[in-house]
Amino acid sequence: MDLEDEPLLFQSSWDAEKEEEREEEGGESDTQTNGRSSTTGGNRVWGAMGWVYTQPWVSGVVLGVGVFLPCALSAYMFLYCPPLDIDLSYSAFEVHSHFSAERFDALTIAIKTQLGSWDRRRRDVDHYDSTALQELLLDMLGRQGDGTSNRTSHGGLNSKSLKNKMFKRVVMQQRGDALSRQETARHGEARGGKVEVWEEEKNTTNLGKSESRESIEGEGDSERSQTRMRRFAPNYSYLQSQALWRMELVFVAQGGGDNNIFTPERLRTIHHIERLLMQHPQFQQFCWKPLEVLRDLPLGPSYCSPPSSLLSYLFPSEQGGRIYYDGMGPDLADIHGALSLAITHPQFYWYVDESLAPDRLSSSLLRSEIQFGAPLPSYCSLQDRPEEQRSRFRNFVVQYADILAQQSTSQVKVLYGGTELFDNEVRQTFHSDMLLALISGGCITLLVYFLTSFSMFLTFFGLTSIGLSCLVALFLYHVVFGVRYLGILNGVAAFVIIGIGVDDVFVFMSTFRQASHLVHPVQRMVYTVKTAGRATFLTSFTTAAAYAANTFSQIPAVHDFGLFMALIVSCCWLWVSILMPAALCIWTQCVDPQENACLKWWKALAGLSVSHSPLSDEDDDVALLSVEMEPGSCDTDVDAAILSLSVETSLSSPEQGTSGVVSAYLQWALRHWVAEPAVEKRNVILGIYILVLLLSAGCCCLLRPATHAPLLFRPDTNLQTLLGLRNNLSAQGVSCHMCSGLFMEKPHLLHSPTHTTPSMAGFNPQQHTQSPSNSTLQSPITPSTSSITTGPLLTVYVSKLDMGTSITLYRFSLNTSMPSPWKGLSPKNGEVPSFQAYIEPHSNFSMHMTVCVSHVYHPHPRWLITSQSCDPRHGWRSEFSFYVASAEQQHSRRLYFAQHKLSPHPSRVCAEPPGCVISSGPDGPTRGSFYTPLPTDSTSTKRSKTSGFNPCSGGGCGQPAVRPLVDTGAMVFVVFGILGVNRTQRTDNHVIGDMGSVIFDPNFDIFQEIGHLCQICKVISANKQLVKPGGAQCLPSGNKLSSILPLLHPDCHSLPEPNLLPGQLSHGAVGTHGGRVRWLSMAFESTTYKGKSSFQTRSDFLQWETFLQEQLSALPESSALRRGFQTCEHWKQIFMEIIGVESALCSLLLSLAICVAAVSVFTAHTLLLLPILLTILGVICLVVAIMYWLGWELGAVEAISLSILVGSSVDYCLHLVEGYLLAGETLPATLGHTMDLSAKRQRRTLDAVNHVGVAIVSSAVTTVISTVPLFFCVIVPFAKFGQIVAINTVVSILFTLTVTAAMLATMGPANFHRPPGAVLKASLAVLGTTAFGVALCWAGGQLGPVPGTQ
Repeated sequence: MDLEDEPLLFQSSWDAEKEEEREEEGGESDTQTNGRSSTTGGNRVWGAMGWVYTQPWVSGVVLGVGVFLPCALSAYMFLYCPPLDIDLSYSAFEVHSHFSAERFDALTIAIKTQLGSWDRRRRDVDHYDSTALQELLLDMLGRQGDGTSNRTSHGGLNSKSLKNKMFKRVVMQQRGDALSRQETARHGEARGGKVEVWEEEKNTTNLGKSESRESIEGEGDSERSQTRMRRFAPNYSYLQSQALWRMELVFVAQGGGDNNIFTPERLRTIHHIERLLMQHPQFQQFCWKPLEVLRDLPLGPSYCSPPSSLLSYLFPSEQGGRIYYDGMGPDLADIHGALSLAITHPQFYWYVDESLAPDRLSSSLLRSEIQFGAPLPSYCSLQDRPEEQRSRFRNFVVQYADILAQQSTSQVKVLYGGTELFDNEVRQTFHSDMLLALISGGCITLLVYFLTSFSMFLTFFGLTSIGLSCLVALFLYHVVFGVRYLGILNGVAAFVIIGIGVDDVFVFMSTFRQASHLVHPVQRMVYTVKTAGRATFLTSFTTAAAYAANTFSQIPAVHDFGLFMALIVSCCWLWVSILMPAALCIWTQCVDPQENACLKWWKALAGLSVSHSPLSDEDDDVALLSVEMEPGSCDTDVDAAILSLSVETSLSSPEQGTSGVVSAYLQWALRHWVAEPAVEKRNVILGIYILVLLLSAGCCCLLRPATHAPLLFRPDTNLQTLLGLRNNLSAQGVSCHMCSGLFMEKPHLLHSPTHTTPSMAGFNPQQHTQSPSNSTLQSPITPSTSSITTGPLLTVYVSKLDMGTSITLYRFSLNTSMPSPWKGLSPKNGEVPSFQAYIEPHSNFSMHMTVCVSHVYHPHPRWLITSQSCDPRHGWRSEFSFYVASAEQQHSRRLYFAQHKLSPHPSRVCAEPPGCVISSGPDGPTRGSFYTPLPTDSTSTKRSKTSGFNPCSGGGCGQPAVRPLVDTGAMVFVVFGILGVNRTQRTDNHVIGDMGSVIFDPNFDIFQEIGHLCQICKVISANKQLVKPGGAQCLPSGNKLSSILPLLHPDCHSLPEPNLLPGQLSHGAVGTHGGRVRWLSMAFESTTYKGKSSFQTRSDFLQWETFLQEQLSALPESSALRRGFQTCEHWKQIFMEIIGVESALCSLLLSLAICVAAVSVFTAHTLLLLPILLTILGVICLVVAIMYWLGWELGAVEAISLSILVGSSVDYCLHLVEGYLLAGETLPATLGHTMDLSAKRQRRTLDAVNHVGVAIVSSAVTTVISTVPLFFCVIVPFAKFGQIVAINTVVSILFTLTVTAAMLATMGPANFHRPPGAVLKASLAVLGTTAFGVALCWAGGQLGPVPGTQ
């Protein structure tokens, strides 16, 4: 039994039946007069539009204006408006309106105001206001002493006398310390500065935003400093004496076996890389030249400081019988002895991971730094054109990226960073990913050209309209909306808009083709503009609304992305709607005949049948407006009859027709292979849909939040690996450029008895157990017997045969014997008599080479060297193979090989030049170069005196140093005296711009609260669950505050002392202004690991917040400390991701509500709304289920991508419903009376697929192809966004052609034609529902929470 038609949306059932009867009575007359009344009936606007788009010259003007206007707007924007700032920083995702960000920003602004910087080189209180703070504290002690004298008593006098003595002692101690600090500062300035604190990098994951992160120091008198340096060393120059820039290196052990970086092979690789970096031709112009290098004689006259590395102990130099720990020695010292000496200094732990201990000298990584100095040559000081100096250094240091990218071996992975290198690599990665958009555009161009049946004119203007819309959208985004930044997410627009715009283009072309039965051009064009414009407006509106829903996000980057995409989609619809009708007019009347003539001429030459143009009226497509069924085609069996309906102009198979047009093939395939099976098997399809929906919903519930920090780049890239390691690097915030042996050890005499050569190949920890001082330093490193070149080697001998012509044959053999008439080679003219190689892969010698031989050429065979296998088709067979290196290695030489370009094509190996004179062109399998190990006799030369040197053989190294506190956890600050941040003058929420001003607490008095502050410091530091041992940094560095504070309050005795590196400054800070302390912050090294996911780290934040509030609530009501708070930069990052996920899910619901409202107005019928909603629900559930099956987790990137699924999912099913409505308007009345309701539904469904199927499938294909290049992006958000969009597009088109078609054939209203009154009623109902919802939300907000619910 068939379902009866349901009533109109928001319309009573009794009115629906009457109105449906009236529509059926007037259906025939409406159908017959539809074409004739398009330009008559008083609709002058449509008539004028039809006239404009049917006059070629007027359409040409429209095209010209449509092209000129975006160009003019963009020219005005680029010439007269502030430039757009491309913000690639990770900070663009920070939510500055969130309380966690406001807290940290308030502290940041206060420290910047007080200290001058909150960046990598932060000056502490000891440098900026030591005298002021000292005077305040001593003045308070003096006032306390005066108060004691007023209460004269015997005990009081003793107390006063005692306190005065203590006061004098403290003052004298402070004066002595001040003089000592001044002297130390002078020597430190001559040395180039002491170890400085690098605060936790504010933009650790900075995506390319160049900011002034390095504070220029050394602001004293440069002339006096230079004079003092020259007094110490007459030949020393002030140039490059200040360490201003750095390059970070991290060497990670990889490969099989023990992942210990302290093996001879890995250490030699690292030494080779460090030496290679110092051999750069411009290194001398930028290296750091501290005064200490003058005492290192082996460094020579360059005065360049070697890398700050543990290799300074492992590769010492020797000159004049003295050992210099500079890392420039040629040979490896005793590993265990060198590490035993280095570990006596606490700075040693900066270079290794957290797993290393004195009894286990094993580390998975080794850190290194190369410092670069300023001022550069031709500059007078650091302040002399600092930006120009930075620019010169940036241009120099980025050259190392290509060098370091090739240095990783099978045993050592080389990671490199530093501000300039890291930012440059991020920018290059972004630009290379954006270049993929060109590939996407090229593929889309070819596909559109193919789908338009090879019409260059329509392809050009279709894609041009999309490109011009981007310029208009950019103008609105930057000039009208005033957004000055383009974020990293906006780069996705270059890929996505192509697929969205092509959708509109195909709909216009398909509609114009379907209206070919309308003879009058004005009627045809008006119908095209009205029908295609309405359909594309609805889909563009829902898509734009889905993106616009992201504008409610608190994250600036997501907000800007949503606004930008909404503008692009809207402008794309507008420009396609304006330009495509004009292009179709010109093409029909002017271009089409020329293209047909060229096509006929070409096919005549090729002997092919002539096909018509893509939109030709001679096409054999079904004209939707003249579809008529043969009488008597409907019988009692409805399902059988609907699939056997024949139309007057039936759609025959392309093989049987004469069209051969691509669209005709696709249209025929969709009808016979998709639409008809879907209608026939509609019950089966709906059953499968329900099962898939239930299974997908179950998988959606299993999708869990992210359990790790979000990935920004592919895991195997240098960028992401370095970012991941930074979460677990020792002392990541500390600069240790003077921690190497060059600065920590003095040159001392070389003792011959301690020179042990066996440890050259490796070291045995048992060798050192006899020494009492080293009895606890036993290394787990396995003894090695490898020499400099270990592994099985073979020797390849080369001989030649001169043929008396220009061709010389070369023979390669593993035998020294040489048959006649072959002759040996002499090492001249680049010839190589023999070379060594490895039989199997060894270390980095993993390049496989094969020697092939062929006996086809007579009378002598010929040999070939190739990096691939031998080709038997040309008579080659394998003789033997060997392994060499593709990049330069230690103790290796470079050889070239090439194959002769003339017959018989022999190969040759030579020492120089490339191509061996017999070949030219790019490298390939038979031409190139490789590196072979040097002959054994050349590597067995006399070793240096430092080879196997053990500095601890005499037991003089001392005990290992205690591991200091290293910044591996999140640094939490407890702040008092600051109420918040004032951002009333800020116009936007973007990370770039004015951060605001600090709001201080006027009631904060450090002297009244000093006892409570000391108690809070002790209580927090005693919480081992939150704070690491030795992690409390309650006081600023310097001033001997720990000895002064006990005089102010007894609770300040025995304050916890932080365990810091020597020279490392405390993170605690105090702000003074106007002779009083305005604020104070205590720093605590927390136990929170920064590599966890945001959802896991939130529990750590809640523990800190709860614990601190418990302590503050116990204070008196009048205490200003009750308004204190805790903050951390890591809290900002975790809430950024949490808010991103939550706001994205809210945007998903908002876009769904907007979509329901828009579709309700568009369809005006519940039975047309229901298939669309069920299709969207199925698509979203299946896409989320696929994410679960792929092993994804719900993070910020996935959530943002999901927020646009509704707008993307509704497009295709909405087009199909539009085709269903159009099919109902054109169904002949005589045929409608003879068919039952089920037959009408099925007939309208088939006609709907016939009408819009080609357009939506073409759009889906172009969308998928446009997003496929995103799969190969290095930036993970790009790649995941492209994958989700592609998956969503495939699922959407699949559900539309099957599920939506089956639902329309089952429950669609058979006689509904969407009268204007129903649309108006639906619009009013949607507005009323929206107003009611807004009022309900407002009322709930006014009433607030119900008492007792909190």
